Amino acid sequence: MRLTDIHRCEIRPGRLVTWTLHPTTVNSVADLPEDARPPAYVQEAHVRTARTVREDGLFVPTWLGTAFDIPGRVDLDVLQEALRTWTLRHETLRSGFRWVEGPLGSPGSPGSPGSPGSLNDELRRFTLAADAVVLHREDVGVFADGAALPRYLQDRFDIAADALTWPNFIYSAVVRDDSTSVYMAFDHTNVDSYSIFRIAHEIHQLYTAGLDGRTVDTTPVASYVDFCASERTHADGIDETHSIVTEWRKFIARCDGKLPNFPVDLGLDPEGPLPTQKLMREWLTDDADAAAFEAYCRPYGGSMIGILAATALIVREISGQQVYRTVVPFHTRARSEWSDSVGWYVGGAPLEIPVGQVSDFDGALDLVRTALRAKRPLSRMPIARVLKLLGSDFRPTSPDLYSIVSFVDTRDIAGSERWEDLKAYGLIRVSYGDQVCAWTTRLHEGLQFAARYPDTDVAQKNMRLYVARLRELITSVAQEAPQRGAFRGAGNCATSPHGPAANELPVKTLTRP
Repeated sequence: MRLTDIHRCEIRPGRLVTWTLHPTTVNSVADLPEDARPPAYVQEAHVRTARTVREDGLFVPTWLGTAFDIPGRVDLDVLQEALRTWTLRHETLRSGFRWVEGPLGSPGSPGSPGSPGSLNDELRRFTLAADAVVLHREDVGVFADGAALPRYLQDRFDIAADALTWPNFIYSAVVRDDSTSVYMAFDHTNVDSYSIFRIAHEIHQLYTAGLDGRTVDTTPVASYVDFCASERTHADGIDETHSIVTEWRKFIARCDGKLPNFPVDLGLDPEGPLPTQKLMREWLTDDADAAAFEAYCRPYGGSMIGILAATALIVREISGQQVYRTVVPFHTRARSEWSDSVGWYVGGAPLEIPVGQVSDFDGALDLVRTALRAKRPLSRMPIARVLKLLGSDFRPTSPDLYSIVSFVDTRDIAGSERWEDLKAYGLIRVSYGDQVCAWTTRLHEGLQFAARYPDTDVAQKNMRLYVARLRELITSVAQEAPQRGAFRGAGNCATSPHGPAANELPVKTLTRP
């Protein structure tokens, strides 16, 4: 599933239909009691950041989404039931947040569950009962202009999948005689990219079963809401003296009190407004070179190690920095029960690679392997909890706390072999930001690279240089792999001691810590 934005996912004209929660369902949450399960730290940090940015006068959409086709003439009633059934499987989609005033949790201002409130408000959860979920279908009309449709969808998704409102997701379909394209958008509080990668197959299963009159297993999966409560209880058990907090404090001190951006010149104006961003997406290699690169890196832990090692060498070449510092995203689906669950299961570990000490790729691989083994346990503690405990030792400077370089192998995700035929995409909303978020994805066809980065001439030049050098390095390593005897056929880096590569869970056969 290639990562892209709504404008580059092969949108074709057709009749647009959308589904949101029915107004009666939405209105009913005003009478719901508080759900004692708190938001995850990452959810609360996301919502509070969105509110702060909005109060400063800037609307920064941050939704994620997916797109895929259903071949043939669609039965909209069956599709609607498939969407509703899928929604009921994932409790986080029935759960939202409201602001309450003061430490005693006295009710805040009436109105939308996501209404901003005041700065000292607390964020409290409410959860809708499954039998109250009703979808409302709207026939928007026919779009004959292929350019107008993605603009409309983006504007609609920006409002419907907003962090500060509830509900904060929307489903849509562009209906044609020969096929229907489904587009689904969610605020980040509900999903991560692994969640997005799974949706196409699950909806197809439910839809096909509905057409055939069959039943499929629709048992609710493990709830992300339960995970949030469990993780928060664990995180609240530490204080500022904990060893994890100490490690982060040292790392941030070496980053001048901040979390690191991508270490090349991005042409940013420190006194200027938050810049708009651009999307970059490139194919790095085909399947053969991707497999050879992976085989070469396997003794060190796999392709994720290779991507980070390559990045460390390339940014040294571009910027002259002798130590590459970054925050590496890892999934937090630590138990198998979470593997099918939709939610934001992501943590981060601070990584420092003294790349100035090595002269070749093998040396960089060894440094990254050693560093990740030492630091990955830190990703199990929510960064937002750590930063809260750091107090004045940390100075937030951006809505994106840090840049990322992420890798995920998607080949063992159910249905991934059909993504190309189904025109399946993962959707990224590119809007504003001064950080770089880069994703390398292993697909059956090869390695794809996507990134959002500040829209400056300097950033575009350096990001294009980075990608060109990354492609060259991967290709050269792939060509050397057979000569070194490293190539033994395509494997999966998720079997490395480090587990899944980056912030997702590519395979269920993984032995989890």
